[in-house]
Amino acid sequence: MMTRQTQGILGVMAAQTLLGTLGVCVVESGADPMSVTFYRCLIGGLALGLHAAWRGRLTALLRLPAKVLALAFASGVLMIGNWILFFTAIEHIGIAVSTIVFHVQPFIVVLLGSFLFRERLHVATFAWIVLALAGLVLATDIAEGGGAAGGSYLLGLACALGGAVLYALVTLIAKGLKGIDAPQLVTIQCFCGTLLLFAAAPLGPLQVTSSQWGWFLLIGLVHTGGVYFLLYGALPKLSTPLAAVLLFLYPVSAILAHAVVYGHHLAPVQYAGFVAILIASLGVTLRWGVRSSVAVPAE
Repeated sequence: MMTRQTQGILGVMAAQTLLGTLGVCVVESGADPMSVTFYRCLIGGLALGLHAAWRGRLTALLRLPAKVLALAFASGVLMIGNWILFFTAIEHIGIAVSTIVFHVQPFIVVLLGSFLFRERLHVATFAWIVLALAGLVLATDIAEGGGAAGGSYLLGLACALGGAVLYALVTLIAKGLKGIDAPQLVTIQCFCGTLLLFAAAPLGPLQVTSSQWGWFLLIGLVHTGGVYFLLYGALPKLSTPLAAVLLFLYPVSAILAHAVVYGHHLAPVQYAGFVAILIASLGVTLRWGVRSSVAVPAE
């Protein structure tokens, strides 16, 4: 019989590996970012809502305090913006680079937390952020002319970074929410996205092709409902260091999926940049060097 930790490891590995194929499904759907986001919210929200109803927890959403619901809806608006920006980035700079750039999010959380909540920063934290920025330059290959494609490439980078900022804000809101669990929060976020994008999504239900419905079902049921079920069941069974390492299977699997499906391989310097971001992210998350370094007050 598997131990609790083994179950957690397998659950996170499965979730992150599946999530790495999200970009391929988005590209293959051939739909615009706003339509993909709408159907992800609609289908994923239905799956999460049915699961909550099956567990007898759907009515609990309606009994949440008004302040909690308001913050949950605010996080939903930010999450929807994050998905739209990330899918737009994929259109301009590809799956691999978009995913790598998006994973500077932990550093944005640290910086925003320091300014919003007056959290004290440490010299070691600044060092990890500098390493991450260096990794970002290498991963995007801008220094070597990787952005020679011009405005389209720079727009993609801006969208990926913008998505990371919005997701960092979602993370900060989620940390402060009490009385609501993660599955409930994601259900509300999907419901919020469905309402907001109902009239804005360019592709109406009658305009969606049978092939696109297949991709949308995969994105909604597998990459939203399924992945969140796996993650929220698995993460509580793991220590923070182990979870932090396993969560990086997502960008690794995304890079591999991009290479296998489209034959696109990153340059060696870009892989070096990704490794730098990975190490720096672990350093910030696990607070390497913080105890021995000097705290720096946030301005």
